[in-house]
Amino acid sequence: MSQQSEKAPPIVRFENLCKSYGNGPLVLKDLNLDVAKGEFVSLVGPSGCGKSTILKTLCGLTPHSSGIVTVDGMVPIDAREASFFVFQDANLLPWLRVQANVELPLKIKGQSKEKRSKTASKMIKLVGLSDADDKFPWQLSGGMRMRVSIARALSVGPSILLLDEPFGALDEMTRDRLNEDLLQIKEEDPFTAFFVTHSVAEAVFLSTRIVVLSANPGEIAEIIDIPFDFPRTAELRETPQYLELLAKATHALRSVE
Repeated sequence: MSQQSEKAPPIVRFENLCKSYGNGPLVLKDLNLDVAKGEFVSLVGPSGCGKSTILKTLCGLTPHSSGIVTVDGMVPIDAREASFFVFQDANLLPWLRVQANVELPLKIKGQSKEKRSKTASKMIKLVGLSDADDKFPWQLSGGMRMRVSIARALSVGPSILLLDEPFGALDEMTRDRLNEDLLQIKEEDPFTAFFVTHSVAEAVFLSTRIVVLSANPGEIAEIIDIPFDFPRTAELRETPQYLELLAKATHALRSVE
């Protein structure tokens, strides 16, 4: 376990977590993991190993079957205000402009028009889209739409950001740039992240720890500490240390496939 996790009390704790759907087989088995505030934890593993189920369990979208899950000392359903989900599809409303899409969760919460407009404008600026706040989603590139989705998530001030392959459908250059931007955003507006990805390179670049899951049922096969300091820049990908950890994580993933 990383030094960060040992020094800070966990904001998220999984104890002997098991999950099955109905009378089906176990999807997750005996998951034990403590995550400290501010960590960036990536979940990698073969399809069907329960990566997305962990996120859904964490935010209370689906109940676990046994074991314990706590978020800041609370059960997930009581801590829903602490987290926000970002999916692979940006899920923007096509008839709303960027500003209105980012304001939407604040409007649902009943915030005044002035307050939600100010907050949304701040988040749009944070993700570098101030010049696009009056555009519709169809006028934006895939990467820009994902930035809007992240701005919308950040508008509610979540302690925990749950990201389920948010850059999976993007080309490699756009993905790399958004990885860098996401870490910059995290520096300016801190959160704890759980990130599902099939890209080992992405996981190594972003994470404080990588959790490698085996499948049928999903169990933790290995946890890899990523010791690089923040902020991280594109040059990190060219260093021997990065390439060494990339090889280690790739080997760990191949061993469970």
